[in-house]
Amino acid sequence: MTGTRTYVDLLLIGAGPVGLYGAYYAGFRGLSVAVMDALPQLGGQVSTLYPQKNIYDIAGFPSVKGQDLVDNLARQAEPFGPDYLLGHEAQSLDREGDALIVTSSEGAVVEARAVIITAGVGAASPRPLPCGEEYLGRGLHYFVPDLEIFTGRDVVIVGGGDSAVDWALAAVDRARSVSLVHRRQAFRAHEHSVAQLRASPCELILDAQVSSLSGVPHVEQVEVTSKGEPDPRTLAAQVVVAALGFKINLGPIASWGLELQDRAIVVDPAMRTNIPDVYAAGDIAVHEGKVKLIAVGFGEVATAVNNAAAVLQPGVGLAPGHSSDAQPPAADAFPNSVLKQATS
Repeated sequence: MTGTRTYVDLLLIGAGPVGLYGAYYAGFRGLSVAVMDALPQLGGQVSTLYPQKNIYDIAGFPSVKGQDLVDNLARQAEPFGPDYLLGHEAQSLDREGDALIVTSSEGAVVEARAVIITAGVGAASPRPLPCGEEYLGRGLHYFVPDLEIFTGRDVVIVGGGDSAVDWALAAVDRARSVSLVHRRQAFRAHEHSVAQLRASPCELILDAQVSSLSGVPHVEQVEVTSKGEPDPRTLAAQVVVAALGFKINLGPIASWGLELQDRAIVVDPAMRTNIPDVYAAGDIAVHEGKVKLIAVGFGEVATAVNNAAAVLQPGVGLAPGHSSDAQPPAADAFPNSVLKQATS
């Protein structure tokens, strides 16, 4: 991809659920669109952290698995032919005349009339387990892309937040045994989930820490040191999931001159940032009364797209019309496109 140049009306930075919905909405408004993401796959943190976890607060879906939600959003955007640049971290933002120029970590250049930043919480790296890092990929995991890794195995989950409790609950119906090790008595997870965990077969080892991992070549045992116990205890384990939270940063976006508040981008009611033609939506955006939910992000990115469309298509207006009155166009048909896609 080095040296390629893509011309679009709208660039979305972030291919999570909010960015994917933005790709659909931009196509619906007749805009050509590209989507850039540092991760190598669609779905952002949903696909990376909890693809098999059920999500219960998406309108119209009593329950939907994270990966199913991502797949459906990608299918929703597909008729409009978005150009995906995956594995490309947005590095720099410049302006040339009326165009915004975003260059990626891989040297790809996107020229767009407007940019919407939908990068979630920014770049997230897992907090490492203090011991046993050499077993990463050999039984130690920070993410669980497939619940089948639990099946028939002894599983140890480390942590006390929502992810740790969710993985433990997902494992109890599949694993031979499940233990959760947490350094405190109190959990940070949702109370309902904690109640389910306490009622489950999962063994809770609280006020304790993992002191070592052992096994050749894969993890076979976990040593746990508990407060008030003179000797450590040893647990059988072929799978260890360390869910200790994440270190968050905005990466290169933080140097673009955007107005920031607690690592989030300040926006107005139209989702505009302080930089002309640059918008933000989803968890990365902040405004008075902000609630960080996927559902809120969907509304924010629709607001951003429609406000951008009204600027890019003079005379068309802000109102998008009713989707039930429209038919999706062919992937190469963008009658209202300001710029045509091209590469050189």
